[in-house]
Amino acid sequence: MTSPQRAHIAMFSIAAHGHVNPSLDVIRELVARGHRVTYAIPASFAGTVAASGAEPKIYASTLPGPDDPPEAWGEELIDQIEPFLANAIQALPQHLEAYEGDEPDLVLHDITGYPAPLLAHRWGVPALQLSPCMVAWEGYEQEVGEQMRAGLMATERGRAYYERFRAWLEENGLPDTDPDRFAGRPARSLVLIPRALQPNADRVDASRYTFVGACQGDRAGQGDWKRPADAERVLLVSLGSAFTQEPEFYRNCVAAFGGLDGWHVVLQIGRFVDPAELGEVSANVEVHPWVPQLAVLRQADAFITHAGAGGSQEGLACGVPMVAVPQAADQFQNAAVLQSLGVARHLPKEEATAPALREAVLALVDDPDVTERSEAIRREMAAEGGTRRAADLIEALLPGW
Repeated sequence: MTSPQRAHIAMFSIAAHGHVNPSLDVIRELVARGHRVTYAIPASFAGTVAASGAEPKIYASTLPGPDDPPEAWGEELIDQIEPFLANAIQALPQHLEAYEGDEPDLVLHDITGYPAPLLAHRWGVPALQLSPCMVAWEGYEQEVGEQMRAGLMATERGRAYYERFRAWLEENGLPDTDPDRFAGRPARSLVLIPRALQPNADRVDASRYTFVGACQGDRAGQGDWKRPADAERVLLVSLGSAFTQEPEFYRNCVAAFGGLDGWHVVLQIGRFVDPAELGEVSANVEVHPWVPQLAVLRQADAFITHAGAGGSQEGLACGVPMVAVPQAADQFQNAAVLQSLGVARHLPKEEATAPALREAVLALVDDPDVTERSEAIRREMAAEGGTRRAADLIEALLPGW
C-alpha cells in the first residue's frame, strides 16, 4: 500500500457524459491534493479523464456509446438494465488484469460501476459510490422497487437476469447476493446532486448517503460562450447528450422564441438532428450540436431542459428558472421535484407546443417568487460543500489516513 500522503485511488465508470462529468471536479481535486488517481473508462472518454489529471485505465465496453441513437437502449425496462450487467461481467476480467500489481488503496465508482465493489472486496479496500442522481430513501423498496421487481420476475427474461446477477455476485464472494440491494444500497455513497433535488430527502439514510451537492468546478476546457450585448434575456434549450433526436420539439422552440423581442436563444440539438430539419431560423436563435452548457447557464435567464440529473442541478446551482420536458429514465421524477420546489414548470413532451413553451418560460421569468426561490436554493447548494467536502470525505476513508 502507498502512504497516506500519496494514496492510489481508482475510479470506475462508463462512457456517458451524465456518469462521468459530475465526478470530474472531485477527481481533479484529489489529484491536486497529491493523490494518484486511476480511472477505468472506455477509450472514447480517455481524453476527458486525462484532462482531470487522472490516469485512464482503458477497457472495452459492450454498452451503447455516446454516438449511438437513443433506440439502441430499447424501450422496456429489461432492455435498459440487461446491458449494464452484461457489460460489468465482461469488464471485470479486464479490470483485474489492468490492476494486477497496481491495486488501489480506495475504490470509487459510479452507480453503473458494478465491478468496482467486487474488486474492492477482492482487494480488501474500502469502496465508495459517487452517485450523479437521486438515491434510495427508507421505504423506496416498498413504494417503488417491489413493483418494478415483480414486473421483471413475471417474465422469463427478467428471471434470467436476476439469476445471472445473483450467480455473478456469489461467484465473486460477496456476502449479500441480492441484485437490488447490491445496485441500490451501496455501503457508502457521496451524492453529487443537491439535497433539494432528492425525492423524500428527509427519509434518506444519512449514515449511508452524504449529500455534497454540485461539484462543477472550472469547465474552461469545454469552451466559453459570451452573452450578446443586445440580449435582454437569454434562453438555453438543451435535451442533454442522449435523448436528443427530437426535431419537432426543436421546431416548436424556434417557433416559440424566434424573433421574440429582447430574447436571445441558444439551441442545442445534439448530433442526431440536421439543422436543416428546423426550417427557417430567426437571427436571435443560434443552433449548435453541442454547447458548453454551464458557461451558457451562468449567463442565462431561463432554461428548457430534459431534467436530467446533471442539467437539473446545474440549473439550480446557477439560479435559473427551468421548463422541464422529460424524455426518459429519472427525468420524470426530477421534473416533478423541480416543479415542487417552485423554480420550474413540468411540461410533458406531448404538450410542449410553441405556445405552451412560450407561456411557461415568460411566466417563470416574470414571477418574483420564482426568482426569490431560485436564489434561495442556489445559496443552499453553495453551503453543501461541493468538491472540497467530497474530497475531504474520500480522504477520510483512506486506510491509515
